[in-house]
Amino acid sequence: MIDRFEKLTAGVTRIYKSIQKIKRHRMDSLGLKGTHVMCLHYLSGHPDGLTAADLCSICREDKAGISRILSDLEKTGLITYLSDNMAKDTKKYRAKAVLTESGHTCAKKVTSLIMHATIAGGLGITPEERDIFYRILFKIAENLEKVCQNLENETSRRTV
Repeated sequence: MIDRFEKLTAGVTRIYKSIQKIKRHRMDSLGLKGTHVMCLHYLSGHPDGLTAADLCSICREDKAGISRILSDLEKTGLITYLSDNMAKDTKKYRAKAVLTESGHTCAKKVTSLIMHATIAGGLGITPEERDIFYRILFKIAENLEKVCQNLENETSRRTV
């Protein structure tokens, strides 16, 4: 049982560190940070734009992190905000961010880098093995999220 835990955590950690390293190196070539990858990727798939709250949910990032990323992307001219969503009293957090023309160009490069890394990471794996892997990976994630929710519930009951 402990061996399974060690294999899972070691494997996930190795994959995560490799992905972070790939993002960092590849984004440097575009003058961006690794943290920008997923926002550019998701914005490219949503031409009508996404709010910071949408990106928090999709990217599984906190509000502060997404705000920093969007600020960076706006400063570099890769995104803008839809003006019809931004009344004078509306914060950018509620406004939809969309890619600019240069943002679309950059996002295409990011998508190409993602595809290259995905293909390289899947070498030697059959489509059937990939399907099983993802099904199992997400089942483990779902199960562990339930454990986390139970822990949070226990903690909140103790503080009441």
